[in-house]
Amino acid sequence: MTVTPRLGRAGTSEQIHYLPLVLINLATLFSAIGNGISMVVIPWLVLERTGRATDAAIVAGAAAVPLLIASLFSGTLVDRFGRRRTSLVSDALSAVSASAIPIFAVTSGLSIPVIAALAALGATFDPAGMAARESMLPAATRAAGWKLDRTNSLYEANYNVAYLIGPGVGGVLIATIGAVSTLWVTAAGFVLSIIVVAFIRLADAGTPDPGLRPASIWHGTLEGLKFVWNNKLLRALALVDMAVVALYMPVESVVFPVYFTELDQPAQLGSVLMALAIGGIVGALAYAPLAPLMSRRLIMICAVGVLGVAMLAMALLPPLWVILVLAGLQGLVYGPVGPIANYAMQTRSPEHMRGRVVGVMTSTAYAAGPLGYLVVGPLLDQLGIASTFVALSIPIVVIAIVCAALPVLRELDHP
Repeated sequence: MTVTPRLGRAGTSEQIHYLPLVLINLATLFSAIGNGISMVVIPWLVLERTGRATDAAIVAGAAAVPLLIASLFSGTLVDRFGRRRTSLVSDALSAVSASAIPIFAVTSGLSIPVIAALAALGATFDPAGMAARESMLPAATRAAGWKLDRTNSLYEANYNVAYLIGPGVGGVLIATIGAVSTLWVTAAGFVLSIIVVAFIRLADAGTPDPGLRPASIWHGTLEGLKFVWNNKLLRALALVDMAVVALYMPVESVVFPVYFTELDQPAQLGSVLMALAIGGIVGALAYAPLAPLMSRRLIMICAVGVLGVAMLAMALLPPLWVILVLAGLQGLVYGPVGPIANYAMQTRSPEHMRGRVVGVMTSTAYAAGPLGYLVVGPLLDQLGIASTFVALSIPIVVIAIVCAALPVLRELDHP
């Protein structure tokens, strides 16, 4: 997709190309839809078999550990082997791992350890593809003649569209064709992503310059860790994100599935996750026009604070329509956080290290995930759903107060 040339420096003509940006977002959409379906199906498979929240938490934790490790090293793979190639291989392996669950179901059978192992395997392959596509965004932004805030707003909204479609489709398919068969649709999403990525042509998307490639996977990952840690803004964002994700991720992956399993309402589970995604879409899209008018720092503080308060309100276990409103509000206020984090990474990382910076920042988001899952399971079994919501939401409100006191976050508005 190309439009009329514009006048560039010294009277030269610069061609504006939107196709790379379209393809990156389309591939992300297909891949994330597959993951969104899995987010509903995997805990449902476990709860169908045992009905125990602790088992669902263990399986979620089993997937979170390799997700953390894979995220940490994924950026080095991107910087070493190339962005397009890494995305293709990652999606191919994710498609295979998603297909393995229905294959095991009709052959040797599915036990909780088998589900946990296959969920862990699938989580291992996803981060590299995500880091690869995200690392291509600055080049696609330049090709389209856009600003980074606009690109990041669209990208994160697109990501939320996928999590609007995926869980909703997953809930409906569970109710119609069963949880096991639904995973074939997950695999199809990754295949479609492979097809789209194969057509992306961008500067810096192919094989990296040998002189700029990391010497080894281990050495490159250490370089990425040091870079993020030594940058005060990236370090602060990573720590805040790590804490919030650790407290919130179990809500989507364990607390909501347990609650709606007890009600025997898989479609309602999908509708709540869809409400979160709808709010996230609106919030992410609103960021682009909002960024020039409002402090990025203030947007982030409000996002964390309102997220905590809305979660606290869910402890009352109100009617479904109230839960949907609260979920939509959470997505709305937190929608701009992804674009803000992307902006910080893109403006503070050199081109040849962008994959590593994205990988390290992504890995920190999952670093405390396994602990959160392991704590939430026993909390649910011992205290119940309402008390678990309270235990998770109050620390998030405290994090918002801490963010307001962090001077380094002012750098978000001074690139």
